[in-house]
Amino acid sequence: MNFVEELRWRGMVHDVMPGTEELLMKEQTAGYLGIDPTADSLHIGHLVGVMMLKHLQRSGHTPVALVGGATGMIGDPSMKSAERNLLDEEPQRHNQEAIKAQLARFLDFESDIPNKAILVNNYDWMKDYTFLNFIRDIGKHITVNYMMAKDSVKKRLSGESSEGMSFTEFSYQLLQGYDFLHLYREMGVRLQVGGSDQWGNITTGTELIRRVEGGEAYALVCPLITKADGGKFGKTESGNVWLDARYTSPYQFYQFWLNVSDADAGKYIKIFTSLPKEEIAALIAEQQSAPHLRPLQKRLAEEVTVMVHSQEDYEMAVNASQILFGKSTSEALRSINETTFLQVFEGVPRFSISRDKLATGIKAVDLLTDEAAVFPSKGEMRKTVQAGGVMLNKEKLEQFDEIITLSHLIGDKYLLAQRGKKNYYLLIAE
Repeated sequence: MNFVEELRWRGMVHDVMPGTEELLMKEQTAGYLGIDPTADSLHIGHLVGVMMLKHLQRSGHTPVALVGGATGMIGDPSMKSAERNLLDEEPQRHNQEAIKAQLARFLDFESDIPNKAILVNNYDWMKDYTFLNFIRDIGKHITVNYMMAKDSVKKRLSGESSEGMSFTEFSYQLLQGYDFLHLYREMGVRLQVGGSDQWGNITTGTELIRRVEGGEAYALVCPLITKADGGKFGKTESGNVWLDARYTSPYQFYQFWLNVSDADAGKYIKIFTSLPKEEIAALIAEQQSAPHLRPLQKRLAEEVTVMVHSQEDYEMAVNASQILFGKSTSEALRSINETTFLQVFEGVPRFSISRDKLATGIKAVDLLTDEAAVFPSKGEMRKTVQAGGVMLNKEKLEQFDEIITLSHLIGDKYLLAQRGKKNYYLLIAE
């Protein structure tokens, strides 16, 4: 598989150094991506780079994921207007292990294939490198003029609200350049991939390799992902969309992809899945003929949720989505976990009800009027039940005076009442 061509039709090539495609077509090559270990989870902003490594491995080349334990202690100034908080070694090591576990869902680290993925941490080769040796061995090869010409530096220095740039940040591109040189020497890595904001840092590395070793190294960067409406990709009202279920549940994750616009879905399905060109073209045609069915969004949400989480998590997310937005059953309601259940019904009216009264049994009409004000009167409750308009736990309530007991509770705690098609009420037994 032609790696560069694969990325090109997917819309994942912003800039590529001449000779990159020829090198990758000629011989097996190792290529790396740098990842900051500033959290113990990746978010979907990282997914583009991770998918680049995935396609690299699919193309027969060796993907190297570099966790920036050393550079993460400094902070990359690229496209940022201020310095950020820096982490010490111990939390970064914890983050590294968490990140590797997530990467293993995309990359093969374990099998006997000749191009299995490799994880490295630049702290391992930087921790004992003294400042004097670094500026003597490396600093002398790159001029200040060269470093000042980089867009990431120029934008920070010319920014109206900027307080300038510290020497610590200014040195970042030299440290990243040294990473490339080190990996070139030790592992024969000849390619670095990343986002377009990394072009300046990456080409500093290729220049360092040329000046120090007389070698040839290459760069390929993808465009920064945006939304069709100009908004920032991957951000929601609650913040980043994380790959770790502790921070973003599979249901919320699935909903993010399901709710992207038609214009974005056609772009994202190429970038964030490994579906072949013909299948994507068929989905796009299907979307154009029946946009109300949203086949692109549904397939995108399925592919990414299964890839990041699991088939089981995807099925639970679909069940949870159908509870509010489609036909669902009591079994589906009981199949989702408590966290997802509460997220689905976030914002609906809630009432506390007595466990003791459920233990002895209580008439539905009393429960939904006296205990929880789902209905303003018992007369209205009776009429609505007779018209078939009351559901309890997604099952139609046949008799207004049906006895409700603890056995009706979902998770031994919740009752879901529904008046008409769209009015939900959550009753919590306490």
